[in-house]
Amino acid sequence: MVIINNILQQIKDKNIRFVDLRFTDLKGKLHHITIESGLLNEKMFSDGVVFDASSISGWKPINDMRLIPDPVTAHIDPFFAQMTMIIICNIIDPLTGDQYNHDPRAIACRCEAYVKSLKLGDTIYIGPEAEFFIFDDVRYQIDPYNTGFKLDSSELPSNDEREYTMGNLGHRPRVKKGYVPVPPIDSCQDIRSEMLTMLRTVGIEVERHHHEVAAAQHEIGIKYDTLVRQADKIQVFKYVVHQVANAYGKTATFMPKPVYGDSGSGMHVHLSIWKDDKPIFAGDEYGGLSEICLCFIGGIIKHAKALNAFTNPSTNSYKRLVPGFEAPVLLAYSARNRYASCRIPHGFSPHSRRVEIRFPDLTANPYLAFSALVMAGVDGIRNRIHPDKPMDKNLYDLPPTELENIPTVSSSLKEALAALDQDRTFLQEGRVFDSEMIDSFIQLKIHENLRYETMPHPVEFDMYYSV
Repeated sequence: MVIINNILQQIKDKNIRFVDLRFTDLKGKLHHITIESGLLNEKMFSDGVVFDASSISGWKPINDMRLIPDPVTAHIDPFFAQMTMIIICNIIDPLTGDQYNHDPRAIACRCEAYVKSLKLGDTIYIGPEAEFFIFDDVRYQIDPYNTGFKLDSSELPSNDEREYTMGNLGHRPRVKKGYVPVPPIDSCQDIRSEMLTMLRTVGIEVERHHHEVAAAQHEIGIKYDTLVRQADKIQVFKYVVHQVANAYGKTATFMPKPVYGDSGSGMHVHLSIWKDDKPIFAGDEYGGLSEICLCFIGGIIKHAKALNAFTNPSTNSYKRLVPGFEAPVLLAYSARNRYASCRIPHGFSPHSRRVEIRFPDLTANPYLAFSALVMAGVDGIRNRIHPDKPMDKNLYDLPPTELENIPTVSSSLKEALAALDQDRTFLQEGRVFDSEMIDSFIQLKIHENLRYETMPHPVEFDMYYSV
């Protein structure tokens, strides 16, 4: 009640004109409904706001839902001309009064509750490293007789010979050579710093930012937080990145692989579980880990192909998950090898013990991706699934005879969806994920994959036009 009263008082003190109620659909897309701030009262935090949910992809075709504002998520939007408060909402089915089983945020809440109910831990920490591209211009066309896309950025090597009004200054990253250069090669330092400034105003702490390996590619590392709150923050983070880029006359994308032949963008997810203010992943096993943590890794490796449906849910995801671009396609764990899908980051104390899952990307719905990873890891703990020996060799220098014994992530969205369809029981433990919701998600993604598979691609003309 105190936090609600503080919100209502803040609306009066700051003369906040509007309240923007936001929620996330199954695909991970953020939606919003704006109300006059005078309509927000204590009762609305329990009764919510009724809205027509029939047009939301993957939800019930004919039904109203209730948006229930979560007061802990309230913050001021730094971009709107009119003073506006943002509040993220949970979705309630008005017919049952229960959390809607297709609401991704409700799934994340149930995941946290499930881990607590098992008495494994009381806090799940998530720390994501978010990668993305910033372009000056993007054009794409899917007309049946005119299909293709064109990207441009002053950083791209393709502009080495381009004539500019003020001259071509020539400072650009080379292919796969763009990791952490100083300006002028890094042309977006000020843009990223502005993103950090805006992120801080909305309550998101950032640990670092830098240029990434590809031209026009960037990374922002978000400070760890609990599962549900971190998923909230990823949604806000993506919104802020898009808005700041737009304000600079640029365009940002979280597509994993918008450029062929250069590095793709991922979302490395750092995970740890704590109990009574102590990290249960710390121990005296490999890399300073506990047996519990090794089994957590074992669960993720076992269920990785099904996890890919949530952690890598776009057809474009699998353009990134190919060998040769530091892509974490091999299901191994290591404290030394960055190519392993499960990496053990170096830490200075037991409190820093965690596992870094490297295959997810930011086309993922963070509520579903984080929850699925935790459910897979917990299944590993409950069933004592040990991940076998670590792999400290260079995975891409291994002879074929050794490589063939190392499992891989899914090679396509189609394979990931088939794996999820067959391997879903671990997600349904504690009623965290609902089978009907999983079916709806699979159908949404099958439709996306069908569009992809049936659309002629420009490279097919290069390969087959003159056959």
